[in-house]
Amino acid sequence: MPVIVITGASSGIGRATAIELAKAGHRVVLGARREQRLKELAARIGGSYRRLDVTDAEDVQSFVDWAVAEHGRVDVIVNNAGVMPLSTLDRLKLDEWNRMIDVNIRGVLHGIAAGLPVMRRQGGGRFVNMASIGAHEVVPTAAVYCATKYAVWALSEGLRQETGPDIRVTTISPGVTESELADSITDEEAAEGMRSYRAKTIPAAAIARAITFAIEQSAEVDVNEIIVRPAA
Repeated sequence: MPVIVITGASSGIGRATAIELAKAGHRVVLGARREQRLKELAARIGGSYRRLDVTDAEDVQSFVDWAVAEHGRVDVIVNNAGVMPLSTLDRLKLDEWNRMIDVNIRGVLHGIAAGLPVMRRQGGGRFVNMASIGAHEVVPTAAVYCATKYAVWALSEGLRQETGPDIRVTTISPGVTESELADSITDEEAAEGMRSYRAKTIPAAAIARAITFAIEQSAEVDVNEIIVRPAA
């Protein structure tokens, strides 16, 4: 059974992905900041867990090393952790911009840095990096968020080209999905706009199924990107 590491696994897409992959028979290793939620999820699905801060490169390295020590290998890393405190640029919310850069970009880079040597040594693996429809279109209040998700798309494409066929790379770009991402919006105007924008959403389980589909393809198939949007 493949060993699959998931960051941001305590809620939303990460949690749904852990449930879906465990149901499909995969061994899941859960990481997130909210340890109690991880404990409850691991008890439900039979996975292992550890508190994780993806903005800390040493913590991510320790987390991946621990997963290898526990299971003997890491076959897939799902770089899912993300934040989305939207606001127009003239609000000058530098702390929130930096938080998005730290979690959404550096968090992915830390996952790649920790996982790539492991996958090289064992002769293969896969990265699943969570971008967004925001990697393909920009809307007011989302300039910085979209920039971080475009960065994830670009990093994933570069990684795919550099690693060759043994290490496969998939970018997942969800449209409006049920999650707690909007809870981080402190700007009231942006929050109100997001409430209207999120009037029609798709369940996190739909994204989890897309991730599972990509992971379960045979060795000669590399699913480069999946975009999943609400039908409405």
